[in-house]
Amino acid sequence: MPYYDFRCNNCHKRFEIFLTYAEFDQKKVSCPHCNSENLTRLIRRVRISRGNSISLENLDDDQMLEDLEQDPRKLGRMMRELSYETGEELGPEFDNVVERLERGENPEEIANSLPDEPADLGEM
Repeated sequence: MPYYDFRCNNCHKRFEIFLTYAEFDQKKVSCPHCNSENLTRLIRRVRISRGNSISLENLDDDQMLEDLEQDPRKLGRMMRELSYETGEELGPEFDNVVERLERGENPEEIANSLPDEPADLGEM
């Protein structure tokens, strides 16, 4: 399907738009959030579906889970592999945490440096 991902260079929000192949070179695209035409087209990852059993097998792999608490690099590699496995873009915050883990930074220090999450609306 001809869906295209963009990031607005003004408000930094991501969005997806459907364009026919003929429209792609002709139609002006603007950000649905701020109407800016200052955009960057993002290239999606190619997704190959291998079924849920492969992912679940990987999660159940004891070697993959060994020593994660003591080895931040191994935890970072596992998180990156699971991200690739899902084929989902998890955002710059996720990428930042994984990169820091892969450099060997302490997971607790990384967690303490992250901004607090907003309160859960269900607790109100």
